[in-house]
Amino acid sequence: MRAGGESYGVIGALQAFPLRLATRRVQALGGRLHRNMTRGTTAVVLGRKLLASKSQEFIEQACGKARASNIPLLSENGFLRLLRTLPPVATANITRQSMLDQSRLDGDTLDLLALFDAFEHHAEPFSFRDVILAKKYAGLVASGASWSAIAKAVHQIGPVGSLTALTLQSEGPARIVARDAHSLAELDGQRLLPLPEIEEDAEDYFGLAEAAEATELFAEAATLYEHCAAIDPTDAVAAFNFGNCLRALGNLGEAATAYITAIKRDPDFVEAWFNHGGILRDMGRIDAARWHLGQAVALDPSYADAIYNLAALEYDAHDLAAARGWWLRYLELDGSSDWARRARAGVGLANRMLNKVG
Repeated sequence: MRAGGESYGVIGALQAFPLRLATRRVQALGGRLHRNMTRGTTAVVLGRKLLASKSQEFIEQACGKARASNIPLLSENGFLRLLRTLPPVATANITRQSMLDQSRLDGDTLDLLALFDAFEHHAEPFSFRDVILAKKYAGLVASGASWSAIAKAVHQIGPVGSLTALTLQSEGPARIVARDAHSLAELDGQRLLPLPEIEEDAEDYFGLAEAAEATELFAEAATLYEHCAAIDPTDAVAAFNFGNCLRALGNLGEAATAYITAIKRDPDFVEAWFNHGGILRDMGRIDAARWHLGQAVALDPSYADAIYNLAALEYDAHDLAAARGWWLRYLELDGSSDWARRARAGVGLANRMLNKVG
């Protein structure tokens, strides 16, 4: 995989540097970068700060969603190596299956640990040192540790390769300790790695905004997304989410402005074109709505929602021939849902009306 032409969706915050710096680097290499998964996402990057901000269940569901959509997953280190901001790892020749056979880790645990850079290599082929680490992690799992606790802990001591010289043990599902020849210390404690001073970062506001939006506190979420978008002028998703919250609050004009901002920051942001088209339709600006929905379909010809909305827009505008064309195109993508039944009924109605006219 190369950065050029790819569209990376980052879930969580990167440990290495702010998202805006990663965005500039990806753009310089000819790619796109945005928060979370969108319809145009071609690879998902898991930022290591996700471990501190989201539950293990959330992370597993996010990974499952990406895999179900056949979208490749990248660890943060894998992403940095792709951007050539982290040196490549040494050549290795151990397969994933061999890692599983030798360590007795289950496949999901191995994959999740690799996605959070608990090994020297972020993906196969792995090294012999990675096998040693996998065996240590298998012992921790057997004694009750969760994969997320291991992933959180291992980066507290320095390069993960240095863990091969330590004895690791679990004291419950969320506490990992390391013993060397001289001492015993918690891997995830401040004694080994003092926490840095926290600077204002868009990631902090974005996480709070997502939580507020999820509980339908749209005014609070809008304020946080707006601040997040102001901190990072490259962030199209924060502007997009700001627009969604404003729309939920009934502020259509301001929501339209927010969607325009998202599109300016990322002209290939399909959902922003679609939502802006919907706002314009609600505001009675039919020609502009038609054009924006058309842009969404041009960017993603399989975007069924945009195609259906175009059909509905043309029907409302009394252009039955155009509506029929869009409904037929929708049925090529969806032949069985309730929306498909409505589209089929629309085609039938259009046929009858057009035949009368003819």
